[in-house]
Parts: sequence; C-alpha cells; structure tokens
Amino acid sequence: MKSRCQEVLLVLGVVAVLGARPLAAAEGPWWPCFHGPNRDNISPDKGLLREWPKGGPPLAWKFSECGRGYAGVAIADGRLYTAGDFDDEECLLALDLGGKLVWKADNGKAWKGAYPGARTTPTYEDGVLYHMSPTGRLGAFEAKTGRELWAVDLQKEFAAQPGMWGLSENIVLDGDKVLCAPGGAKGRFVALDKKTGKTLWANTDFPEGAAYCTPIVVTHNGVRQLITLMQRTIAGVDTTAGKLLWTHPHTTQHCQNVTMPIYCDGLVAASSGHGTGTRVLKLADDSRGVTELWVGKELDNCHGGIALLDGYLYGHGCRLYGRGFACVELRTGKVMWTEKALNKLSFTVADGLLYGHNERGRVFLVEARPAGCRILSQFTLPKKTGEQTLCHPVVCGGRLYVRYWDELFAYDVGAGK
Repeated sequence: MKSRCQEVLLVLGVVAVLGARPLAAAEGPWWPCFHGPNRDNISPDKGLLREWPKGGPPLAWKFSECGRGYAGVAIADGRLYTAGDFDDEECLLALDLGGKLVWKADNGKAWKGAYPGARTTPTYEDGVLYHMSPTGRLGAFEAKTGRELWAVDLQKEFAAQPGMWGLSENIVLDGDKVLCAPGGAKGRFVALDKKTGKTLWANTDFPEGAAYCTPIVVTHNGVRQLITLMQRTIAGVDTTAGKLLWTHPHTTQHCQNVTMPIYCDGLVAASSGHGTGTRVLKLADDSRGVTELWVGKELDNCHGGIALLDGYLYGHGCRLYGRGFACVELRTGKVMWTEKALNKLSFTVADGLLYGHNERGRVFLVEARPAGCRILSQFTLPKKTGEQTLCHPVVCGGRLYVRYWDELFAYDVGAGK
C-alpha cells in the first residue's frame, strides 16, 4: 500500500511519504539532527535484530560524562554530538564512534530552573553544528574542533522569554536559513543567516510566546512554510519573508505544547498532553487557512514523540490518564488499539520495529501494526541515577543510542553483530 506525501522513504515494508527536506547525507552513520535525516523519527537502517538476548543487545560502549540533561544525539561524518550541563555551563560534546571524547565547547549558561539540564540536540550541516541552549543562546560551531563561529542571544535580540522548562526547540535549517521560534516581542518566528547569524527576518505579528516544540518545514502546493506549536496555537509561517500564513487554536495546561507536528498530503497532525489530545488539520490549497478534521483524546502525547507509519499515527498518551501507547488512523481519528503495558515511551522507528524506553530506563523492542502490537524484547539500562530519561532514542549505523541523564549507552543491534 502506498501513501503520497512529499518525500518517499521505506517504512514497515511499505512506502510512506513525509514533508521534510532531508539534510544531505554522507558516507557512514547519518543522523544529523533531532529525529533524523528526514526529521520523521524513522531510521533508514535495515537488517537489525528481531529480538534481543535476555539482558539486552550487546553493549558496544558507554560514555559517562555527558553532563546533566536530556539532549539527544546527532551523528555525522564519523562523530556523535550531544549536549549537557557542567556546573554553571551548558556544553556541546563531540565523541568518536567508539565513544571517546573528541572535544567539548561552551554554549552559554546552564539551565537551573525546573528540570535542570540540557534539552536540545545539535543540528549538523556542512561541517557546522547549530545549537540552542535553554536560556536562548543560539550558536554555530565548527564540527571538527568545536570552535564557535557565531552566536546570538535570543533574549537580548528578540526578547525571547523561556517558559517554565526553558527553551527546548531543536532548530531547523532550510537553505541559507536557521529557523526558530523564540516567541519574543521582537521576534516570534525568526530566520538567521546560516553563515553569520545575522537576522534575515523576524515576525512580530503573532501574539504568543514559545512553547517547547520543534518545528517542521514543508512545501504545500509550492508554499514553503515552517509549522510549529506555540503556547496556545498551531501556526504556519512563510519561510521566505516570515509572513504568518495560518493559525489554529491548540491549548493545553501550562502552555505545554512539546511534540513535533507531522505533515502528510496536506494534513497536519499535532499532539499535546494533559488531555489535550491529537488534532488533525487540512491545509487550504493556498496555505491561507486550515480546516479541522478531527480531535481525539486517546493519543495525548506529552513529549515522547509520535510517528506516522503507512497512514497511522503511533505514540503514547499522557501518563496522567494511563492511556498507554496508541495507534490512530491519520485521516479519520479512529483508534485502532491502545497498549497500557508500554508505559510512556520515548521512541524511534527502525527496520519495521519500534525502539522505545520509559522514563525509568526500561527499553522495549516492539512490533506495531494497525491490527495490534507485540513486545518482542525488553531490558533495563544499568543506570546509576534515579533521574528520569526523557531524550528520544536513536537507531543509526546498526546501533541503538540511549541517553540516561549523564550517561550515553551504545548497543549493537545489527543482526550480524
């Protein structure tokens, strides 16, 4: 069965298409930004293990000096990149693929508010890393050395106001632009020059501040647009000049809109926790408005992520309602099933299976289809702390990467391992 969106990639043995432009790949493992090369949380890896040994797949290495936080990993050109807090500083880290530290570079002050620690995953392109700290320092760094190329203080330049949990957006690159939504009175949505950090445009027409959402960039009927969730609204912004194209209400408790939206075939799916649920909108042909198709409560994802597989949305409901992991049809909102044994997963997709972990370090390998799901294997990380793990796992180059606070685990999950 085939579905038509914008870019084709193999998912669960069928063709599914998503709306993000992939970052140019190189040889070797390639996961250059949050949610991977197509920003859809789906790995291109094939030939992986279909089940794990009782104690989990073989541990290739563990790195125990990531610093405090929940940042995920990016992988490009033989390096692995993440971020963590060390005393009063937030730092970027580069490791080789054997788990050895190559360099560490400061990117502003550490977040000391609610849930202290690093949040965002570095974004890689053309030998440069781009990263936003929770306090609003957005910097570009030479990927080989960690040397800072430029930095912008989003609070100073655009009056950005970090929310209760800081600024948690994983920035997006599009052509010569660095795109982000600092939500400040001097710039609700902003485009910076990728090479210099200079402002290309700043939208001040929108009334709301930033939530915690990572945007997507899609082309709908020739209109290139950034789509994201702000504090109470889903919004689409023209990437050429920063003009607001459309908005739709999407309110939740504490302005906690976190989950990255999904675009497919002119439809936008947005999910938020605390009973808000998932809302699917249909974009107008000219992108000057939207029509709400449905709202459902079963899939009210807080921040573990959702994925679109062959026309079905997969993700976890909010822990406060005990709804479990769910499968929902994109076009109709029909709930296919819920599974409460999978308690609040952050997950990714690889080789037709779901790889997920809960907040306490239990890791699951799951076969999921519209007809139902089955847990194939599970194990618990050998963690040393009682902190929660909130970062999203990554499967890339035959390895499963799981961050638990200040430790990063790399497991061999290739069938030939």
